[in-house]
Amino acid sequence: MPDRLRFGTSGLRAPLGDGPDRMNAQTVQLAATAFAQWLPADSTVVIGRDARHGSAQFADVTARVLSGAGHRVRMFAEPVPTPVVAHEIGRTDASGGVVVTASHNPASDNGYKVYVADGGQLLPEDAAAIEAIMDGLEWPEPSLGVETSADPNALELLGAPEIDAYLGTIRAETKAGPDTARSSQVIVYSAMHGVGGELAIRALEAAGHVVHPVPEQHTPDPDFPTAPFPNPEEPGTLDLAIAQAVKVGADLVLANDPDGDRLAVAVPRKGEGIETGSVGYERLTGDEIGVLLGDYVMSRSARPGCVATTVVSSTLLDKVAGAQGFGCHRTLTGFKWLARSGSDGVPLCFAYEEALGYSVAPTIRDKDGISAALSFADMAAVASARGRSVDDLLNDVYGQHGFHLTGQVALRFEGDNPMAEMNELMSRLRENPPASLAGVPVTEVEDFDVGDPNRPAADLVILHLANGRLAIRPSGTEPKLKSYIEVINPDRAIAATRLADLETAARVLLGAGA
Repeated sequence: MPDRLRFGTSGLRAPLGDGPDRMNAQTVQLAATAFAQWLPADSTVVIGRDARHGSAQFADVTARVLSGAGHRVRMFAEPVPTPVVAHEIGRTDASGGVVVTASHNPASDNGYKVYVADGGQLLPEDAAAIEAIMDGLEWPEPSLGVETSADPNALELLGAPEIDAYLGTIRAETKAGPDTARSSQVIVYSAMHGVGGELAIRALEAAGHVVHPVPEQHTPDPDFPTAPFPNPEEPGTLDLAIAQAVKVGADLVLANDPDGDRLAVAVPRKGEGIETGSVGYERLTGDEIGVLLGDYVMSRSARPGCVATTVVSSTLLDKVAGAQGFGCHRTLTGFKWLARSGSDGVPLCFAYEEALGYSVAPTIRDKDGISAALSFADMAAVASARGRSVDDLLNDVYGQHGFHLTGQVALRFEGDNPMAEMNELMSRLRENPPASLAGVPVTEVEDFDVGDPNRPAADLVILHLANGRLAIRPSGTEPKLKSYIEVINPDRAIAATRLADLETAARVLLGAGA
């Protein structure tokens, strides 16, 4: 029998199919049973789901297992974005929750994301404890179904009131809304065939913005017909939105991923690759969005405070925070670390990771693409009222701190055992790191897998260079090896050339081709 699925990034994620190494009702029953045993007795648990294949069944299985184990289950009756569930856990007395989602993975996948009482993602030690319980359980027979003594009174269906509470929180915490100091933005918005569309439009329109949804991608569709890889980071996923933005003359293009917890942005620009005399649209990197949002949020936040980003994100936020009198924490990748960066004396006001994840409403202890879209639109509106563009804001930051250009090179593994292939490549990198990259000496090799009392271990290697770095790690959610490049220089042209050279070097190093 194949190995069972193991808890990875705060839960399970895998292709749908039969057997213990795939997402199916038996796998979910096993995970829910272990979660039910791990929770304190008589806990309240919140359950939500996206609109993927299998999500409704997996949520139902989870609800029956948990209620049969004596827990009180509060379950959203319809698909909802992931941050809505995180918000509901955090604002109530729930001991935890589950979101059935595979986020931005292909249509063939589904997943199981577990939260704890503060509304944050499951921590590694908790995941290990649940996994240990799973290891002691027998694999359920498919013919038996889910056998529970569920109490129908132990299930409460959630819906409009809880969604309205979420919208109220993000409006209040982002200080969103029309006023005389801002101008509304014309926005083209894509839900990427996911479940965030209606809520995002409600939030944006309530703040005074004009929203044009991308019709081909607005209704939830588990087959993702226009985006086989529905991650807004992927090339081509914003093509329909950008085509519509050209037609309507939009100020911004905003897109969420299918479960609504990430945000992509494209802005109007004239320049290379765009027809002479016309305006086209170019996407911002996750680091550019993060630095702009962080600068905006800090300018409107009380001090003392802090912000947070990850060790593979740009180092620019550290400098922007210092200039505003805020501390900046750098954590491992994942909002299970980022969302817990603040303290009672120095509260967290903003966090981001370069993979399009942002927290602008920190009482929600996870990334939230809908509140981030709202905050970004308001930031652009304030700038527009002053005759300035998003690019003007970005150039202000670069002018003060130098150009921090970032890029990524990823290698996707398609074999039967992608994890073993990724592990082998990471081992080779550790054993024989390069002495230089693109003609620039490697000044330090930082291996996060080596024990350090000040941080958890991680499968991450950073090759430090003069005024730059290359970080390499396996993805926690997909069979990908990801590399993150940063180049710092006061001259944009020099920085851009060095970034292109390092991207080529990274492809060669990973074996992804030149």
